[in-house]
Amino acid sequence: MFRPDTAILPLRILTVSVVLLLLLLSGARRTKKTWPVSFSQEELKKRLTPMQYQVTQERGTESAFTGEFTHHKDEGSYTCVVCGAVLFSSNTKFDSGSGWPSFYDLVKEESVSLTDDFSYGMHRVETTCSQCGAHLGHLFDDGPKPTGKRYCINSASLGFQAKDAASTSTSASTSSSGAEGGAASSSVSDGKTEL
Repeated sequence: MFRPDTAILPLRILTVSVVLLLLLLSGARRTKKTWPVSFSQEELKKRLTPMQYQVTQERGTESAFTGEFTHHKDEGSYTCVVCGAVLFSSNTKFDSGSGWPSFYDLVKEESVSLTDDFSYGMHRVETTCSQCGAHLGHLFDDGPKPTGKRYCINSASLGFQAKDAASTSTSASTSSSGAEGGAASSSVSDGKTEL
């Protein structure tokens, strides 16, 4: 005997499976509201350059070999341009030949979040700032020893804090913004000031 309620179950399973597959293929990730630090889109549009906004908030990519930090060799720390979190050290930066700043390790493992990215019909690992969710770039497994990793990062998502300026600028930025190594010590481009 046919029971209509049993015919609906496979249809529901199929529907849930399709929805999950679509979420997976869309490169879905946490929303900005779930990050420990958040900023309004209006504030970010005022504070960031158009390229910084497109890269960090819209998951964009700057053109290869055009970024401010591609050939940068000063000693210091690279920070998130949005929230000022310290991400990379100049000690782990290397020339990958890719056209984007590349690092083989993080300052702290928890400073960057990794998410599967299936955009453009391929699988990559997206890197985002663990504090504010800003898109940074992607992680590849073709880097140098000792990690074998290549964090391929957009210059537009980075600020820089020089090693010799770190002690004076950290105390000044901590007292004014409450965040160590804040974006106040980052580079300024296109005439916009970063807070």
